[in-house]
Amino acid sequence: MRIDDLLFSQGFGTRRVCAGLVAAGQVRVAGAVVTDPTQAFEPEGLQFAVDGQAWTWYATALVLLHKPAGYECSQKPKHHPSVMLLLPPPLRQRGVQPVGRLDQDTTGLLLLTDDGTLIHRLTSPKHHVPKVYEVQTARPVEAAQVQRLLDGVVLDDDPKPVRAEGCVATGEHALRLTLVQGKYHQVKRMVAAVGNHCEGLHRSAFGALTLADGPAPGQWRFVTDTERAALVAKRPG
Repeated sequence: MRIDDLLFSQGFGTRRVCAGLVAAGQVRVAGAVVTDPTQAFEPEGLQFAVDGQAWTWYATALVLLHKPAGYECSQKPKHHPSVMLLLPPPLRQRGVQPVGRLDQDTTGLLLLTDDGTLIHRLTSPKHHVPKVYEVQTARPVEAAQVQRLLDGVVLDDDPKPVRAEGCVATGEHALRLTLVQGKYHQVKRMVAAVGNHCEGLHRSAFGALTLADGPAPGQWRFVTDTERAALVAKRPG
């Protein structure tokens, strides 16, 4: 693939803009400056740099963002800044969007991609991709509340009980809740349904991905091919 077409596919602007970046000496491949927009490279897995920032070529982008509080998971936010502002322009240009949503006051692991099929695969409850939430509660956690969350509670928009795949008390006012669904305000509503109140919410895991090794709040990274494969691997159930 020509280097200008390669940059274009990754969201660096129009083909004319991408050719201009190359001609201006702002693109490096394997540490060497590339100045010919027609020079061809094998794109799969190619590592390059534009204006000093390192990138990896992906046919479809999948990124992991450590979402801080105070951001909305929308390209047209109503009351708070969009999480899209935490991403560099090339990712926004290629149209990545959140895989599910976190409330503006919820922190933690958020995935974004430009692959619509992958969004469906990761958000559909039939695929049983677990999401783990750390919940701070207003009242002490009771064993009966944990059991009710595991057994299932009825939310006001669905007569069918919704249950947690996993639920443990991690402190007097703390729960770790594992879900495979993604209903509106689901964690907060489930906690309220058992007589408690969610005062803080953080998503610590999405499938096999966690924030144990970063990135820091407000930062992002690409999800590797190995991690992506683990995310979409078939699960029992």
